[in-house]
Amino acid sequence: MRKRVLAPGVAIKIGVILPTSTPDPAQPILADVRASARLAEKIGLDSVWSTDHLVASAPILDSTVVLATAAAVTERITIGFGVMLLALRPVAWAAKQLSTLQIISGNRIALGVGTGNPAHGDIGWRAAGMSFQDRGRRTDEALRVLPALVTGQAAVLSDGLEVTLAPGSAMPPVLIAGNGDKALRRAAAYGDGWMCIGLLSEDVAASLSALSSLAAQHGRPVPHVTVVGPTLDPDPQQAAAQLSAYSAAGTERVILAPTGADWQRDYEFAGRLLAAL
Repeated sequence: MRKRVLAPGVAIKIGVILPTSTPDPAQPILADVRASARLAEKIGLDSVWSTDHLVASAPILDSTVVLATAAAVTERITIGFGVMLLALRPVAWAAKQLSTLQIISGNRIALGVGTGNPAHGDIGWRAAGMSFQDRGRRTDEALRVLPALVTGQAAVLSDGLEVTLAPGSAMPPVLIAGNGDKALRRAAAYGDGWMCIGLLSEDVAASLSALSSLAAQHGRPVPHVTVVGPTLDPDPQQAAAQLSAYSAAGTERVILAPTGADWQRDYEFAGRLLAAL
């Protein structure tokens, strides 16, 4: 199976992360999700994304509420989970949230899925009554039944219960997150896309080659590639050249990480970068 590459003349997509947390637990979250989502769309960016934790290393807002707010004040821009911890919640409940978001957003949701960064510990999982140790297995099980649940078809859950949720919606694209072999195998089996964190363009190319082979084993298309938090030059022209290298390596989208509390400055840089491509 051939490596995925962008067609000539197709610019790489640029997304940003919504301001939903604070690095200082002693300070309040001064998030303006509405203003930031509107600005990202006005600039012409591809997507806005929200991280997802119950308990993290810093205060953080609920991702589903954040994305519903962003969807309500925009018309075009993609609204993404970056990423949903699918195994942190019952899969039927997650499916209900996703189908509702798809309906109210006009099918603009992108579903990034991860298993959780061990750096945040297991307290959030324990608080939700979910096992941290077997989160990978439960993520795979959830990914197996999620399309049927979201689209309003009958699905048999892991305990044997058959359930149909209504109303159904279009299934959002699934992007599997992680840099390791398990994430690549999961992306090949279940993903429309693969999200890696901070990889260099040459490392993306090497991983995409492995991902292509894995996808071929499942008889599935090669997942498209999103790079989260690439290290870019502060000069937009130099950063645009770096993005060209990512594009040549097969990257479809980059999501720029926040550089600090000034989200507007980061978004404006993304706009200048987009103009430089």
